[in-house]
Amino acid sequence: MDYKKERFNSQVPPLGAKGAERNNLYPIFLKAKSLNVLIVGGGNVAEEKLTFLLKSSPDAHVTMVSPMFREGTKTLAEKGCVTLVEDVYKKKYLIGKHMVVATTDKPDVNVQIWKDCRAEAKLVNVADNPPYCDFYMGGIVTKGNVKVAISTNGKSPTTAKRLRQFFEDVIPENVDDLVKNLNEYRKTIKGDFEEKVETLNEFTKGLIQKRES
Repeated sequence: MDYKKERFNSQVPPLGAKGAERNNLYPIFLKAKSLNVLIVGGGNVAEEKLTFLLKSSPDAHVTMVSPMFREGTKTLAEKGCVTLVEDVYKKKYLIGKHMVVATTDKPDVNVQIWKDCRAEAKLVNVADNPPYCDFYMGGIVTKGNVKVAISTNGKSPTTAKRLRQFFEDVIPENVDDLVKNLNEYRKTIKGDFEEKVETLNEFTKGLIQKRES
């Protein structure tokens, strides 16, 4: 069976009226501290995945499995909650893991990791191989409590990177003050949830109008 072709065909997004593709991914923000993440591989790509994961979630729980690790990876591991296991991939390393990222330079190993994860209903990402991904690790902008995630549907990581740089520049550093102030204001609003949301919507609409004027 051609697993790659089968996987790809099952994920081809529907075409719009003009034949344009649509991003059907559902964005969520995970509490990485409450999850166990496995990264298989110890090369440049593995280190890159670990770097961005820890940049976004310094409290993430990560296990990395590889026969060798780069010095940069070892340094990152010392700064976070990262366990390095010097070994080749074995299915046993999936036990207790919620998310898996495969980054080895052996396609057959990456496909086996995908198969094992699918059999155990675990989310998996095979680096640079969209048909074997349940999720993508896109560009992320963080300003205090504000976090913006960017996805190009796995088509262009470079575009996501450039958009991340753009939003890092245009989103003001003090946007977190707005979030905190609105949170305090929300506590003073009376009424049920819907009434509070309506009041906050009207209030923030005014702020936007002022910025546009």
